[in-house]
Amino acid sequence: MIKGMRHTGLVVHSLEPAIDFWTNIMGFHIVKQMEEHGKHIDLMMGLDNVLVTTVKLKDDQNGMIELLYFHNHTNIPRWQGTPFSTGLTHIAFTVCNIEEIYKKFTLMGMDFPAPPQLSPDGAVKVIYVSGPEGLLMELVEELD
Repeated sequence: MIKGMRHTGLVVHSLEPAIDFWTNIMGFHIVKQMEEHGKHIDLMMGLDNVLVTTVKLKDDQNGMIELLYFHNHTNIPRWQGTPFSTGLTHIAFTVCNIEEIYKKFTLMGMDFPAPPQLSPDGAVKVIYVSGPEGLLMELVEELD
């Protein structure tokens, strides 16, 4: 039934800083950016007169995220969930050199609950970090 994972959508409070983070920090590249409006998007969202900028970004392995910036329908500026909240909790990325990323993100003032942790089986190092809009990201370095 399912052919594959398409993308993960992220509603952002401020578009340019989000694009900067996902491209310049996380290494994604923009594949499509567009303004969406009209009856089809109103019906999909269950709203009237939607105007949303969507930005599709891919990583080097073709993993895709979609940023959505609503110009006229705003919600709270930050996601306020936790790793154990019902619903979307986090996005996980496989990374290289998690210790280097940890140092870089710490210097940027990003929020970590703990430094990188070794899994009980010794297969990976893993960490949670709060990114833009408070989105939780799980970064995983596979150890050989």
